[in-house]
Amino acid sequence: MASIAFLGLGAMGSRMAANLIKGGHRVTAWSRDGAKSAPLAALGAEIASSPKAAAMASDMVIAMVRDDEASRQIWLHAETGAFAGMGRASLAIECSTLSIGTVETLAGEAKARGLAFLDAPVAGSRPQAEAGQLIFMVGGDGDSLARAEPVLLAMGGAIHHAGPNGTGAAVKLGVNALFGIQIAALAEIIGWLHAHGVAPATASEIIAATPVASPAAKAASQSMLAGAFAPLFPVELVEKDFGYVTLAAGLSPGGAPMAGAALAVLQRAIAAGLGADNLTGIVRLYTGKALAGI
Repeated sequence: MASIAFLGLGAMGSRMAANLIKGGHRVTAWSRDGAKSAPLAALGAEIASSPKAAAMASDMVIAMVRDDEASRQIWLHAETGAFAGMGRASLAIECSTLSIGTVETLAGEAKARGLAFLDAPVAGSRPQAEAGQLIFMVGGDGDSLARAEPVLLAMGGAIHHAGPNGTGAAVKLGVNALFGIQIAALAEIIGWLHAHGVAPATASEIIAATPVASPAAKAASQSMLAGAFAPLFPVELVEKDFGYVTLAAGLSPGGAPMAGAALAVLQRAIAAGLGADNLTGIVRLYTGKALAGI
């Protein structure tokens, strides 16, 4: 079993770290919010005072944090960053959803220090993290992935090797873009169908019976109809990811018109006070209220 430093104990990271402990790994945890460390300590994790301290005695260092800024801080800070505490035999694994540029910067810094690095973001939300059924999209060399595989499988049900460093991050942004575009379109469609006298429940049932409806869209329509907007994937986090998507798509000759349109909808939702809602809450831009009972 591995000795693992886990950095970031938010909604996803806390569940992932707990599964590592349950899998028999020795976990040293760190969080910017010390209160979030207590449940992991109760499960048997050691609690470190900094990312560097957590990394010093670990075979692998895994991060799961909110965004580029938080990731750069925990890996690169000159005094407290994890890279400063890692030995040459250690493996760095970044599971956060980040911009491709930041992942490439982290990979370059790791290489300069003689460290192995994987970008391994995940598909799945809190229920999948709880159940250890996350899907990993990995960028990095095959030898490092082979070494990491038993640890990743303690937190997930599938691993997909996308290619060299940065490709895992790129595919993850693609997954989130496809998901977000679908949900933005579905919310809009339900809104104008309702305006034309089609009951949302009827519209959703008919759409779900056709080949165009994905499993994600079917689940999202049920959330919208129930008015169940407790955050699994909050609007404000999806908006962050779409900023990274449009930045990445700037290298494409065609740009990202669909992602750009979805980003504008997300920004409208945040301005309307819906940022903390689950993504499906954007339906309220078009209905003005939860759809339950309509």
